[in-house]
Amino acid sequence: MSQLQPPDTLDEMRALLRHLPGPDLEAGTAVRERDRQLTKPPGSLGRLEDLTEWMAVWQGKAPPQLRRPRVAVFAGNHGVAVAQGVSAYPVAVTAQMVQNFVAGGAAVNQLCQVADSDLRVYELDLDRPTADFTIAPAMTEADCARAMAYGMMAVEPGLDLLCLGEMGIGNTTSGAALATALFGGDPADWVGPGTGVDAAGVRRKAEVVAQGLAVHRAALTDPFEILRHFGGLELAAIVGAVLAARMARIPVLLDGYTCTAAAAVLWAADRHALDHCQIAHVSAEPGHRRLLDKLGRTALLDLGMRLGEGSGAALAIGLVRGALACHEGMATFAQAGVSNKD
Repeated sequence: MSQLQPPDTLDEMRALLRHLPGPDLEAGTAVRERDRQLTKPPGSLGRLEDLTEWMAVWQGKAPPQLRRPRVAVFAGNHGVAVAQGVSAYPVAVTAQMVQNFVAGGAAVNQLCQVADSDLRVYELDLDRPTADFTIAPAMTEADCARAMAYGMMAVEPGLDLLCLGEMGIGNTTSGAALATALFGGDPADWVGPGTGVDAAGVRRKAEVVAQGLAVHRAALTDPFEILRHFGGLELAAIVGAVLAARMARIPVLLDGYTCTAAAAVLWAADRHALDHCQIAHVSAEPGHRRLLDKLGRTALLDLGMRLGEGSGAALAIGLVRGALACHEGMATFAQAGVSNKD
């Protein structure tokens, strides 16, 4: 990653929020000036124009570049899945899917190949699931801070775009618990089928989230404590990666529901902490649309996907490539000999 030394405690993580770099407004101005000269009506490329400016202000360069994107998938296991039966699959599937990623057999492998993107998979102590959050905090403070620091170290110098995803059986329950604790409402508003549980399974997930909230409510003093009590190691790593990317001026694409729920911990602590992030796609998990409404965000893609593993973020790389290609490659009115509007 950058020269930033990963903090050792949650208090040090909290302190980082006071030193987040802001957007490079000069780069944004340069992009908008060139955009006004391109052979098209103003605003006619819609969100592609917004993506180009977003890349510029967070990279701090105009024109922005996309030569080295990376998809980072963090994998962890959840005690609530072991103890409470909230998933259609056993927790052993987490490690099995990691091996599938390594072998090149998962959907995200194919999407990264199409996007000409690097893929890295990071395992977080798969043999030691987090605690069952219905009876104890999911992580100790040391474990949570260590997982965040691990995620920070995955952010290497020279990346142009970081796409974040997760793999962890049971983590949609963890994500729903995070969302409920951060934003309120009934747990039933935030849970969904995840890997494919039936209606009874969805009700069970809501009961598990409600039980966890009842047990820990008095301890939920800030967003980082919410992360510690309900998150997973892979979700804490995502939070760390988002922080480190901001410090290194690397734009971020967030994958679906669980990934966004993890990142929302930072938004709850600082409303501008996710300004360098875009939501790649809106998941078919019903809680994701509610979460995007809370964050005031609109996803780039809406394809009914709910796979996880960074698949939506990998797919959205192509949109960013298209945006930058138009910005750099299109002729200006003067170059093309085309009359501009008066």
